[in-house]
Amino acid sequence: MSETRHFLPPSIWMQRLFDAKAARQGGVVRRKLRDVELIVGKAAFEAEIRRRGYHAVQNGDQIVVFCNNEPVRVLC
Repeated sequence: MSETRHFLPPSIWMQRLFDAKAARQGGVVRRKLRDVELIVGKAAFEAEIRRRGYHAVQNGDQIVVFCNNEPVRVLC
C-alpha cells in the first residue's frame, strides 16, 4: 500500500517556519532536508534564507537555520 502525503502550500510552510517562537526570538529552527526539498525546493529555501539575512547549515539530513544575522562559526 502506498502512502499519500499532503503537504502545506510552500508559502504557508515557509511562513510557519519563520513564525515559530524560536525564529521570532532570533534563535534556531531545524527541518529535515527531505521536507525542504519536497515542499519548497532547496533553491527557493536558500533564497529566502539569504533574503532574510540569515544563515543555515546542513548536517546529514537536517538543515539548521540561524534566524538572526550574526556570524556563524564552526567550532570544531
